[in-house]
Amino acid sequence: MIMVLPDDPKYALRKVDEIREMVDNDLGFQQAPLTCSRAKTLLFISNDKKVAGCLIAEHIQWGYRVIEEKIPEVGSENDKVIFERQKAWCCSTSPEPALCGISRIWVFSLMRRKKIASRMLECLRSNFIYGSYLSKEEIAFSDPTPDGKLFATQYCGTSQFLVYNFLSGQQPA
Repeated sequence: MIMVLPDDPKYALRKVDEIREMVDNDLGFQQAPLTCSRAKTLLFISNDKKVAGCLIAEHIQWGYRVIEEKIPEVGSENDKVIFERQKAWCCSTSPEPALCGISRIWVFSLMRRKKIASRMLECLRSNFIYGSYLSKEEIAFSDPTPDGKLFATQYCGTSQFLVYNFLSGQQPA
């Protein structure tokens, strides 16, 4: 795993920008400006020396708790996953303190379900703030994709994890 920091050499930051552009396309993001001057990027490098995962994090002050919706009675586990992927979700308007915003977390499609995203998050939690280990409650995810929402729910152990909007700045609503 490699961590690229805002004050690393320009060639490393340019490479991160190239990777972020590819990640954004894969995640379906519009070309959103990212304040790279403050972002920390983790890259998971596979055995064949390719980028298999990317996590971009930034310092934040506030997150908003996802409001849990009741899942209707459905037949199988597969039906539950399909329902979770398709349903809309809402979050609280009350800000809660948070330290780390996960702007993007991405794993190459053929490498998914191998704990790469979890390993990147664990690495980030121990390296985001020098000498401190972030709790899961101090992390917020930016507008997650349906798969991202399932991942955040599984990783945080709750569907009521924190989210933030990386485009609107950090002021509470």
